[in-house]
Amino acid sequence: MSQQEEIVFLVDDDARVRAAIGELLESLGWRAETFAAAGDYVAYPKPDIPACLILDVELPGPDQAAVLAAVQSEAPNVPVIAVTPRERRAGLLAQLRGDRDDYLLRPFAVDELAARIRLRLRLGPVSGTTMLRHGEVTVDTEFGEVHVDGRRVALSPTEFSVLLALVAEGGSVVPADRLARQAWSEPVSANLVQVYISYLRRKIGPERIRTVRGGGYALEA
Repeated sequence: MSQQEEIVFLVDDDARVRAAIGELLESLGWRAETFAAAGDYVAYPKPDIPACLILDVELPGPDQAAVLAAVQSEAPNVPVIAVTPRERRAGLLAQLRGDRDDYLLRPFAVDELAARIRLRLRLGPVSGTTMLRHGEVTVDTEFGEVHVDGRRVALSPTEFSVLLALVAEGGSVVPADRLARQAWSEPVSANLVQVYISYLRRKIGPERIRTVRGGGYALEA
């Protein structure tokens, strides 16, 4: 399916937000289908499988945790980008599926949303080998889970993408600009990459990621 044929579903109760994001999506070549309430989305017959779903987790009505779980169960290969206020971020992260889903803090810029959609669509559905391992770090790409020394470690979607890029190289040095392309799908500063490397070190152990001066980063066995 080409980008011009891809449809993105948007669930948001603000008519102005739906209009603005709908125009953005169509300007980028995606067909937009918008819904004002979670119930409208659930009742929709869905003749088309969306390439991506954008969901406001603060919609009135049914519990949004249940709605998000239902969406993930109904279309397990469809990435979800959840829009959330900062105070609900921590609770939301536990519901996201590693490299499959993503989130945006409200308020956000539409170009940031476009970049997140491009990244989710570029990753595509999970296929083939779903378990990657380097030393005592194991990444399950199907379920978005990370285990270190046998214990599960909770990562944000961006942290997961950075770690996945490191694990996939099997200990080889990964330049910062390549990490940026794989985790953000767009140019970002080397400082931002360094920030996320520091986040990962806190969670998986500082000794597990080696900095190569002028080269990038490598995962230690």
